[in-house]
Amino acid sequence: MTPGVVSGNSRYSDYYRSQGPVLVRREGALGRLTLNKPKALNAIDHEMVGILAAALDSFADDDTVTAVAIDGAGERGLSAGGDVRYLAAHPGREGAALLADEYRLDARIARFPKPYVALMDGLVMGGGVGVSAHGSVRVVTERSIVAMPEVTIGYVPDVGGTWLLGHAPGETGVHAALTAARLGPADAIACGFADFQVDDLPALLDALRDGAAALTAAEDLTVDPGPSAVHAARDWIDRCYSAPDLTGIRDALAADPHPGARAAAEALTKAAPLAATMTLRAVRDARGFSGLEDALRVEYVLTRCAIRWPDFAEGVRAMLVDRDGSPAWDPPRIEDVTRETEHQFLSLTREDDPPLVFA
Repeated sequence: MTPGVVSGNSRYSDYYRSQGPVLVRREGALGRLTLNKPKALNAIDHEMVGILAAALDSFADDDTVTAVAIDGAGERGLSAGGDVRYLAAHPGREGAALLADEYRLDARIARFPKPYVALMDGLVMGGGVGVSAHGSVRVVTERSIVAMPEVTIGYVPDVGGTWLLGHAPGETGVHAALTAARLGPADAIACGFADFQVDDLPALLDALRDGAAALTAAEDLTVDPGPSAVHAARDWIDRCYSAPDLTGIRDALAADPHPGARAAAEALTKAAPLAATMTLRAVRDARGFSGLEDALRVEYVLTRCAIRWPDFAEGVRAMLVDRDGSPAWDPPRIEDVTRETEHQFLSLTREDDPPLVFA
C-alpha cells in the first residue's frame, strides 16, 4: 500500500493526516504515527496530544490494524520532550490542561490493546519518553539517547517517568533522574526504558506492514547493544544513591573515589535544588505504587506546582531561551530546601485546575 493513501475506508476521514504536526496513516496492517515537527525536535504540544489520542482510538477499533508504530520526522530523533516553553508561558489552567491530557495519553499507550511499537531512534527525552517507553515493544537504535533531564530546568520527571525511574534496577533510576544522565541503547535497555536494539528500522516496519507479530519481528531483528555502562557502575551507584536524602547523596558521590561518582556529584550540583529534592522523593515513592496511573497522579500534583514555582521559568530561560547555562535557582543550594519550602511548593495547585481522570 502506498504511504499516504487510505483506500476504501471512510472511517479515517476524521483523523487521517498526511500533513500537520502528527502524520497518521495506515500502511497495510500497520497504523503509523509520526511526530512531525522536526525543526522543534518534535516537541509535543497540546494539539499533538489530541491527534495521537484520537488516532489511537481509531486504530484500536479497526480490525485491519494489527499493530501501531510511532516514530519522529527528521534526522535528530523521536522527540526531545514536551512543549516546556508553552508551559512556562501558561502556568495556569491552560498549562494544567495540557499536562492532564498528556498524562491520559501516556496511560492510554500503556494499556493499548494492540502492540504499540515505539521506534526510539535518536533523541528521546521527557515527553518523548512518555509516548514511547510505556509501549509494549520499545526499540532503540545504535544512535539512541534516552533521558529525563527535567531537573536541569527546575522541573520534575513526568509523563510516567517516575514510574520508569523508580522501577529501574537498584538505584540506577535515581541516578538517571538526578543527573539527567543520557542513556545510550545499552543503558536504556538495562534501565528498563527499552526492550531491544534494532538498527534496521525499515525492515521492522516492512514486517509490521505485512502483519507480522510485533514482538517476534523485533526479536528477529535485534542486535547486541553491548555492555551497559550504567549496569557496570552499579556498585558505586547503588552505594551512593542509597543515602537517605539529597545532601547525603551529593556528599557520598563527592567522596567516592570512582571518577563516575565525582562526575555525578558535579551534575547534581547543577540541578535545581528544590526540583531535585521533589524528584528524589517522587522516584522513591513510585516504587511502592500499584501501577503507572498512581505515579501519573502524583506527577500531576508536582508538575502543576513546578510550572508555578520561579525555578521553572528561570530554567527554561537559561537552558532553552537565552542559553546562558546559568540559572539562578530559588533556593540556590540543596541545604536551603526546608520543609517550609516544600510546603510552599506543594501549595501551588489550584481549585480550577482540570482533574486528572483516567477512563
